[in-house]
Amino acid sequence: MNLIDTHSHMYLPQFDEDRAEAMQRAKDKNVAAVLLPNIDMTSVEPMNRMCADFPGFCFPMAGLHPTNVKDDYKLQLTNVEKQLRRNDIVGIGETGIDLYWDKTALQEQVVAFEHQLKLATERNLPVVIHARDSLQQIFEVLENFTGELPTGVFHCFLGNLEAAKRVIGFGMYLGIGGVVTFKNSGIDEVVKNIPLASLVVETDSPYLAPMPFRGKRNESSHLHLVVERIAQMRGISFDEVAKKTTENALRLFPIKIDK
Repeated sequence: MNLIDTHSHMYLPQFDEDRAEAMQRAKDKNVAAVLLPNIDMTSVEPMNRMCADFPGFCFPMAGLHPTNVKDDYKLQLTNVEKQLRRNDIVGIGETGIDLYWDKTALQEQVVAFEHQLKLATERNLPVVIHARDSLQQIFEVLENFTGELPTGVFHCFLGNLEAAKRVIGFGMYLGIGGVVTFKNSGIDEVVKNIPLASLVVETDSPYLAPMPFRGKRNESSHLHLVVERIAQMRGISFDEVAKKTTENALRLFPIKIDK
């Protein structure tokens, strides 16, 4: 049963020594596609190189990560627009708001987030939203967003059931990753009660490795552990979760995979 890793940063230096082997391990675990959200201008080249090395398997996005919204963020956003001149970009992101590391740049993060939402709407592309310690601020932006709201996914969703329902109300999906395998992860009620039609799966490699790899480098081959845990929580089969989350990812992102 094919799986789609909707969020991976395997173009980062942590994989420079064994990227090809890691990609093969993912394929051996039935991963049919790996989607690559961008971080900033410095990550564009390695991301593109990875997509060129693994055509039809790795797919690029264009975006500015909220923790990388610095003094040069306007130049960075211009670069995002430049990337969108290509016809292979499958999403806008990773964008959003992060108040875990730095609260002082909130206004700049909001401006950058709004700009990328507009780009997603103009290009008819899904948006990949990073919302660490910032769900309320994200919701406020979405509620006040002028223009047609794009579809998208809340990457690494860690909110409660009420917040999850708000996400779905915006027409967006919940990205579920390795945290779901952690004891006392806090998202059990979400995974058990939100319709499977609103979930996609991800790794966020090289971060947030699932059990039993917690604390080690994550990679796309571990995606099956996320699917297994969701299936266990919901009391349904692995294949049912795999089939539906793959269908959801194909509905959300403009990609095609070999079946």
